[in-house]
Amino acid sequence: MRWAIFFVIYIVIDIYAFQALKTVTKISWIHYLYLAISLLVIGNFIFQWAQPGEGRVLSISKSYAFGFLLSLLSAKLVLIVFMFGEDIVRLIISGIRKISQPKEDFSIPSRREFLSKIALGIAAIPLGSLLYGMYKGKYNYQVLKYELTFDDLPEAFDGYKITQISDVHSGSFDNHKEIEYAVNLVNEQQSDTIFFTGDLVNNMATEMNDWKSLFSTLSAKDGIFSILGNHDYGDYVDWESEAAKNQNLEDLKKLQSEMGWDLLLNEHRILQKGNDKLAVVGVENWGSGGFVKYGDVDKASEGLSAEDFKILLSHDPSYWQEKIKNDPKKYQLTLSGHTHGMQFGIEIPGWVKWSPVKYRYKNWAGIYKEFGNYINVNRGFGFLGYPGRVGIWPEISVITLRKGKSS
Repeated sequence: MRWAIFFVIYIVIDIYAFQALKTVTKISWIHYLYLAISLLVIGNFIFQWAQPGEGRVLSISKSYAFGFLLSLLSAKLVLIVFMFGEDIVRLIISGIRKISQPKEDFSIPSRREFLSKIALGIAAIPLGSLLYGMYKGKYNYQVLKYELTFDDLPEAFDGYKITQISDVHSGSFDNHKEIEYAVNLVNEQQSDTIFFTGDLVNNMATEMNDWKSLFSTLSAKDGIFSILGNHDYGDYVDWESEAAKNQNLEDLKKLQSEMGWDLLLNEHRILQKGNDKLAVVGVENWGSGGFVKYGDVDKASEGLSAEDFKILLSHDPSYWQEKIKNDPKKYQLTLSGHTHGMQFGIEIPGWVKWSPVKYRYKNWAGIYKEFGNYINVNRGFGFLGYPGRVGIWPEISVITLRKGKSS
């Protein structure tokens, strides 16, 4: 029944949006092509959603079905705004004419061709953007470089370079060549260490089977440190038993170890340079708004003091707002991910930085500073749900630590 209702709503939107095309051209084959594309997209969407899935996170085929539907609907909704607005004006004009000339028959003016052309032109923007985001945007990797200055950074770590990646979501990948390019791009940064801040998979550890050897090639002089994200626990799968779910998590932990990654589960490691040290603290996922809260920064930093310089890995940036930013133990730099920047937005450095996700997360992309402490929210390496990115590109963060007077 719900599919029938959805289909009816879609057809109503489709017919109304079609009025713009019908006004601009009378060529029948163009009309039939419009109809065929509309039916193909909605038919594929319903077919894909009727298939059983391993988890509540979209499979590749379902995500593409969703992406094409979203692209088409975005264009049609733009058309509807124009068509509906024009209909209101047409009715007002008709009403005025009828009042001023009561003897004349009531008639509604024809649609204006120039307005329909404008509507189609504007509707092409979201359609083209979303399709481009699925074709190229999701692999438009950006290396974003920052220099952060700390007055309490140990002398030996002045100039220390770190690379952060986050939210790989390997279950969404569909192009080995592009992912290989991105992994090589990470290695090209030649950082002292690499940090991965969670969500290696969408649902299950087996999603990494085809990518394990590639990600095993990541290397850094002082090692690769990782944490778990909300998707890594397998919470979005209807497991046959709790034992199967637990085994999946153990498989994911083992896999990271086999790749040479040091997975931190509410614990820390010490990087030593002569007499100077830097602590890498990793917490399990802690998220507001219904996400799991396994993270325990107090446990993870047991034995450390406020005077120790600490880099904290926390998948969800809401933990920084909730506890970390003003914790008396002082966490000078926190690295997070999770938001993906919603994979959609507008960013023009120095001018505009906007995404709908900003209304959900105060810290959603880039560097923020409060109470003298920093957080970097990585926009994500992969993608989830909508199989693309528009305006918010996949990110490799490179941060150089500097000793000096903090601004």
